[in-house]
Amino acid sequence: MLLSIHWNPDPELINLFGISIRYYGLLWGIGLFCAYFIVRYQYRDKKIDERLFEPLFFYCFFGVLIGARLGHCIFYDPDYYLTSGKGFVEMLLPIHFLPDGGWKFTGYEGLASHGGTLGLIVALWMYCRKSKMHYMDVLDMVAVATPATAFFIRMANLMNSEIIGKPTDVPWAFVFERVDMLPRHPGQLYEAITYLILFFIMIWLYKKYGKTLHRGFFFGFCLTYIFTFRFFIEFVKENQEAFEDSMMLNMGQWLSIPFVLIGIYFMFFYNRKK
Repeated sequence: MLLSIHWNPDPELINLFGISIRYYGLLWGIGLFCAYFIVRYQYRDKKIDERLFEPLFFYCFFGVLIGARLGHCIFYDPDYYLTSGKGFVEMLLPIHFLPDGGWKFTGYEGLASHGGTLGLIVALWMYCRKSKMHYMDVLDMVAVATPATAFFIRMANLMNSEIIGKPTDVPWAFVFERVDMLPRHPGQLYEAITYLILFFIMIWLYKKYGKTLHRGFFFGFCLTYIFTFRFFIEFVKENQEAFEDSMMLNMGQWLSIPFVLIGIYFMFFYNRKK
């Protein structure tokens, strides 16, 4: 008899006076606040003026959110979001237009991690221009905290029964009842566990070698680790959009390759002359 876990949690945690509190938004928030406290610890550990830290959270929050949203719309569904007026508005605002002409608040349905990474990199560049801090120092500190946020984001996907895996007969398969009744790989859980392991590795490296590793190492290691595992986990995940079915590699894999190459450069070649 095939063992599997039937998975069908209510995405809504609680409804307060008509305001829906969903697991998805809550876990995203927890992930961002974890990163906030981890980076704050590093600022204090490095004795950096705390006044320089305060604006950082806002740059990171809006950089990740805007980048993740634009990334999903541009990489995965450009025909809808970039060719119609309604699609363009929905790309920018957390609403969905109804067939009868009305609209409803939905939150941002569709966020891409590759876009979030790009948005974060751009936001941190803007932050460093303003604060006069060294760009790579900030990227390294944020990289140490990033796996914690990534873990909670993938747990949010699990609670939403989205980014599901392909059908399988492994004993730990999940039946995502909101999708169908087939046992599937829990792709979100695979990624979440991978990122949680990376978080502990990062903390150990920072504690033991933080003062000796060259600038850019943590940033490069974070990119290389996350997107290498992301590339291989994609093989057991369902494609997010129909157009990916005809591709040799899916969109997530193609987008992961340049991040891995950038990560390798910063791990082994950046700052070598110095």
